Amino acid sequence: MVACVCRRSIVRYGRSEEEWARLADAGKNFLVERAVMQRTTSYTELNAALVNRTATAGFNFDLDADRAAIGELLGQISDDSLTETGGLLISALVQYLDTNDAGPGFYTLARNRGLAVPNNADGRQVFWATHVGALHKRYAPTRPRRSTR
Repeated sequence: MVACVCRRSIVRYGRSEEEWARLADAGKNFLVERAVMQRTTSYTELNAALVNRTATAGFNFDLDADRAAIGELLGQISDDSLTETGGLLISALVQYLDTNDAGPGFYTLARNRGLAVPNNADGRQVFWATHVGALHKRYAPTRPRRSTR
C-alpha cells in the first residue's frame, strides 16, 4: 500500500504560499533599503518593486481585494520585522502617493499591536512622523570615524 501525503498549499488573495513568502521577503528588503536611504515610499512604488523583484503580478489598487492584500502583506512584514526594528512598524514607510501620511491601515495595525495611536488627525500625523523618524534613525548607516592623525 502506498501512502500519499498531500500537502495543501495555502492561497492568500489568489497567491500561493510560496509566492506570498517571496512578496513578504522582497517587500521587507525594499522597505529596509528605503529606511537606510532615510526615505519613505508609496504604495505604487512598493507595488512596482514587488513586481520587479518577484516576477509576480502586481496588485491592482482599483480592486478592494488587492488593497486588502497589500495591507495584509504590510502587516505581515511589520510583524515579521518587529524584533529587528525594536518594536517599530516598518510599514510606516509606505504612504499614499503625493501625501504626507500613512494609510488608515497603518493606524489600525498600530492599534492592534497595542500602540497608543492618537484619535485626532494632527496627533496621528505626529505619531506617524515620529515612527518614520525612528525607523530612519534605526537603519541609518553608521559612518566611520574620522582619523585624528
